[in-house]
Amino acid sequence: MKIKVGDRVETIDDAVIGTVICIVDNTISIESEDGFEFEFSPNELIKLNTKDDVNLASFSNRSISEITKEKEGSKKRKVPTVKPKDRNRPMFVVDLHIHQLTDSTKGLTNFDMLNKQLDTARAQLEFAIRQRMQNIVFIHGVGEGVLKLELHTLLSRYNNVAFYDADYKTYGLGATEVKIFQNIKP
Repeated sequence: MKIKVGDRVETIDDAVIGTVICIVDNTISIESEDGFEFEFSPNELIKLNTKDDVNLASFSNRSISEITKEKEGSKKRKVPTVKPKDRNRPMFVVDLHIHQLTDSTKGLTNFDMLNKQLDTARAQLEFAIRQRMQNIVFIHGVGEGVLKLELHTLLSRYNNVAFYDADYKTYGLGATEVKIFQNIKP
């Protein structure tokens, strides 16, 4: 559907309705009902209420007012409540040594083993976040430090975690402790 100067349009992602005042190259300038000017690309706009257009309500069993209410209404996500006894439960420990993750390493390259370890770490971290756990310890061992480096790279992609070397007395040098912040989105 071609948009031209004078058409009433609405944005797809925002709640802005207005009239097209200028079209330059691939930029459409509109004046909102509040008198503000905005610029959008054609794929961000929908043309409103013209006689030549098909009535979209005929394709739906619901009225336009129901659809508008659904669009405007904000649905709150239900956050599971965590009991105090569960909040302070013992720390979640994940051993990433390859012999703990698979029965045999026969036929696996170092790359395959590293990917298996990182996939396990990612899955366990996601599980801990969903369960609203506060801490998790990954035991990666000392070795050459490749797994530790890759694990730290993985953990740095999450906004809601902080990580540091785990307690030396308990785990030695080959472990990383992760603190999960519940009020920050991943």
